[in-house]
Amino acid sequence: MPQFVPITQDALVERLIERIHPLSGYRVIGVDGADAARPTDFAGRIADAVRDTGRPAEVVSLHDYVRPASLRMEFGIDEISYRTSWFDYEALHREVIDALHTDGRWLPALWNETTDRSARAAIRTALPNTVLFVAGPMLLEHSLPFDLTLRLDMSEPALRRNTPSTDHWTLPALLHPQSPTTPTFSARWDHPDRPALHLPD
Repeated sequence: MPQFVPITQDALVERLIERIHPLSGYRVIGVDGADAARPTDFAGRIADAVRDTGRPAEVVSLHDYVRPASLRMEFGIDEISYRTSWFDYEALHREVIDALHTDGRWLPALWNETTDRSARAAIRTALPNTVLFVAGPMLLEHSLPFDLTLRLDMSEPALRRNTPSTDHWTLPALLHPQSPTTPTFSARWDHPDRPALHLPD
């Protein structure tokens, strides 16, 4: 049975900062979580804490790397389409993670999910020692070369409570992750104001 200990969000941020601090150079941190867990918001909180240490930090949302609607919905909406067709993980790998690691630059957004058009975002040049947080669902299922990872886990009841009914079709993919990557940190996020940190076996 997994072992969890209560922790505050502030204490979790401090643990992450302790692990990030010795990682010099350009670094990319993955914050994996269902939309119901609001991973982008928590990534922003960690980024603020990194900036407080005097180091540049930015956040990229996976929802800015969705595929066009014609590709997302080509075969209907179900668990398989959400896993394989909804987000452009390959572009995220190429335009964000690899681009920052090798060239010190990144593309903050590829596709506008609301307008279903190109985001037309400009490539950004990173300041020295920039820490870039990438946040969104199923990030750990695609062998992306993150330098550090955090998974925000939610149980089925919590996911159902916090996911709009129109999006419940996404739950099977979120509840049964196919993750080849073990997260550096994992937290139970059913009640974000009272998270619990997973202790390694």
